[in-house]
Amino acid sequence: MIQYAWLIPVFPLLAFVLLVLFGKQIKEKAAYVGIVALLASFGMSVIVLIERIGGETVRFVFNWLTFGDTTITMGFEVTALNAMMLVIVTLVSLLVHMFSRDYLHDDARIEVFFSYLGLFTFSMLGLVLAPNILQLFIFWELVGLCSYLLVGFWYFKPEAAAAAKKAFLTTRIGDVGLFIGLILTFIYTGSFEYDAIFAALNANLVDQTMITIIALLIFLGAVGKSAQFPLHVWLPDAMEGPTPVSALIHAATMVAAGVYLVAVMYPMFVMSDTALTVVAYTGAITALFAATIGLVQNDIKRILAYSTVSQLGLMVLALGTFGYVAALFHLMTHAFFKALLFLGSGSVIHGVHSQDINDMGGLWSKMRTTAVTFLIGCLAIAGIPPLAGFWSKEEILANAWVHGGFFLFAIAALTAVLTGFYMFRLFFKTFTGEYRGKHKPHESGPFMTIPLIVLAALALVAGFANASFWDYPLERFLLAGTLIGPQVHAETWMIFLSIVIALAGIVPAYLIYGKQVIKSENIRNSFPFAYQLLRDKYYIDELYINVIVKPVVSLGKGLWAMDRHIIDGLVNVAGRSAGQAGGSLGKQHNGQVQTYGVVTVLGGIALFAIAFLVRGYM
Repeated sequence: MIQYAWLIPVFPLLAFVLLVLFGKQIKEKAAYVGIVALLASFGMSVIVLIERIGGETVRFVFNWLTFGDTTITMGFEVTALNAMMLVIVTLVSLLVHMFSRDYLHDDARIEVFFSYLGLFTFSMLGLVLAPNILQLFIFWELVGLCSYLLVGFWYFKPEAAAAAKKAFLTTRIGDVGLFIGLILTFIYTGSFEYDAIFAALNANLVDQTMITIIALLIFLGAVGKSAQFPLHVWLPDAMEGPTPVSALIHAATMVAAGVYLVAVMYPMFVMSDTALTVVAYTGAITALFAATIGLVQNDIKRILAYSTVSQLGLMVLALGTFGYVAALFHLMTHAFFKALLFLGSGSVIHGVHSQDINDMGGLWSKMRTTAVTFLIGCLAIAGIPPLAGFWSKEEILANAWVHGGFFLFAIAALTAVLTGFYMFRLFFKTFTGEYRGKHKPHESGPFMTIPLIVLAALALVAGFANASFWDYPLERFLLAGTLIGPQVHAETWMIFLSIVIALAGIVPAYLIYGKQVIKSENIRNSFPFAYQLLRDKYYIDELYINVIVKPVVSLGKGLWAMDRHIIDGLVNVAGRSAGQAGGSLGKQHNGQVQTYGVVTVLGGIALFAIAFLVRGYM
């Protein structure tokens, strides 16, 4: 069955084509087309994963382009890494399709939405299955296009249209770096194929400086796609899209593509200490930076957005400290509990008609299924055992401690504390206390709650996939057949410290927002500057607007004025002059032979004079 893995992305592509052709005729039934397609893809992904566990990498390619001695191929390959990714992407996409069936049931363009979902899923699966970095880049760009379409789905809202453009343009900055890195890789190794690239590196055909440059350029692509500082600014604004889009793109798939890219090219990164150091510190800065901003946000989706940026930072930090398996393990667990939290927030928004957590409260008794599953998601991301986030987070902390030193470990630990605090601030303000909203809240229907239950179950058990008492099965699966070295595991003291770190964030949140022993207003009033700084996101957006956007716009306006008044002016003057000269000469054509004779004689004299002068100078 594994040889038919190419069918996995074909099913969502087929759904896209069918909805483009017949979507207007079936309208709300478009959801079922997408659901059936993703059921087929998910089923095949599970079978492929099972077969890959007991087998080896399967690769099928055909010659696409040939020039000289170089041949570029296309096709697919199934490795341990992308077999895991296939299941994650198809499962989350399937659940998002189910959830969206009710969430957007009143939308006039529902068939368009599901066609976009199908195209996006196809693109992400194509990226995952790519057997070489060139094919990965092609699907990488298609994923970016689909993100633009989905974030801007409600294009009639100025905020959504602006967010879509911002996401598209910001990620293009990283994509330029990735493209240059891709070209340099081909120039110095002569191939786009992963195995050939790594073989050339191991044979010392590329000098150390160039390896570092290429690795950093590739990492720039990951920085854009995975919303790492300083290219993180697009992701929070992308929350203007429909909530299911956030669950799919901003939890399990597109934002994880940057982490996946670094993991695929990891043999290159480990050959450059400089590149790994940049990766580690970029992840650490992003993780802490985003976590602090999440402390003061009141929009439920933006809190989760900054949480996503922060968690992606932890994955990048793990990759920079040789935590290959830790990063991918957290990618998997994060996909489940963050998709759960985003869909849970969508259920809350659907029930109370607001995204402001100050308009919520008391929803535990009114939306019990949503509340319980959301609590499981919060416990998982905070790192409470035995939930999934506990197992993957402790692996990241262990790698930061062993390979990153005290500073990086302290940043990772502080990020974990803040994560527990802002997530339970969100939980207590949303589900406990008195209801503060204007609309009567109600629980969502089964098409929305069943995905929550499935994801909650995965958030409970997914951590056991790499549990120590089972001898780290995920690690053995991912490392089999690779050259990546042994991984670090948490010692007993680290496990207990991890629990203490989680509680250090949850308990203060409970006292302030649960029991309200301490008034949050008093804390805010005691630190007005810090609160303002965090609320305004360290003024990064304002910095970009004033330092980059406004000067570029002013330059564009200046060039436009120069083009209109100077360049066009010269062209217009030349045209008018030629017209006037032609008009003057035209008056000489009056039909009088004697006039023509005079002009001919004068012209002849002028030509002889010019010839004489030229000859004299020669």
